[in-house]
Amino acid sequence: MIKLHGFWRSLASYRVRAALRLKGLEFEEIEVDLLKGAQFTPEFDAVNPQHAVPVLEIDGLHLVQSLPIIEYLEERFPATALLPADAAGRARVRALAQIAASDVHPLIVPRVRNYLGNPLGLSEEAKVAFIQHWFKLGSDALEARLARDTETGSFAHGEAPGLADVVLTSHVLGARIFKTDLSAAPRLGALADRCLAQPAFDPGGMKQML
Repeated sequence: MIKLHGFWRSLASYRVRAALRLKGLEFEEIEVDLLKGAQFTPEFDAVNPQHAVPVLEIDGLHLVQSLPIIEYLEERFPATALLPADAAGRARVRALAQIAASDVHPLIVPRVRNYLGNPLGLSEEAKVAFIQHWFKLGSDALEARLARDTETGSFAHGEAPGLADVVLTSHVLGARIFKTDLSAAPRLGALADRCLAQPAFDPGGMKQML
C-alpha cells in the first residue's frame, strides 16, 4: 500500500495527491496536522527529519519533496504519463513546474510567514502583501509562457493534464487563498479551473478557504 503523509492545507501535498489520482493509484493518506505541530513529534521526525510534508511511503522508501516524488511515480508507473515523450517537452514542463514550486512556493510557506512575524516583526497585513507580491510575479511569468509557447493547449502542455498542470493548479489555489489579484493571468486561471473540474484535482478542505 502506498502511504502519503500529508495535510489538507499543504499545496505540496496537494500536488502529490493529484498526481497519484491522475495515475489511478490507490493510496492511504496519513494526516500530519501542521497547525498542531504534528510535524515536530518524534514519530514524524523518524519519517522526515526536515519536519515537512509530503512524504510518500512506497517500495520500502520514504520519498520527500513533491516534484521528485512525482518524477518517481512517473518512472515507476509510466502509464498515464505526466511528462511528454520528447526531451524538449519534458524540459518545458519541468520549467513551468519549477517557476511555481521552486521560485514562488518556498517564499510563502508557514515557516517563512512565521519568521516574517517573529522575529522580524511584520504585521499580518505586511505578511499578506509579501505573499501576494511573489504569487503575482510567478503568475505573470507563467501567464507569459503559456501565452507565448505553441505547446500550450487546453492544458499546460497539450490536451491532457500532466505534471505542469498539477503544480500550476496548486499555485493558483495558493494565490486565491491569499486573495492575490490574478486578473493579469487569465490563461493561468482558466487552466486551473479546467483542472479543478476533474476529480483528480479535488482540493478537498482547501475549498473552504477559497
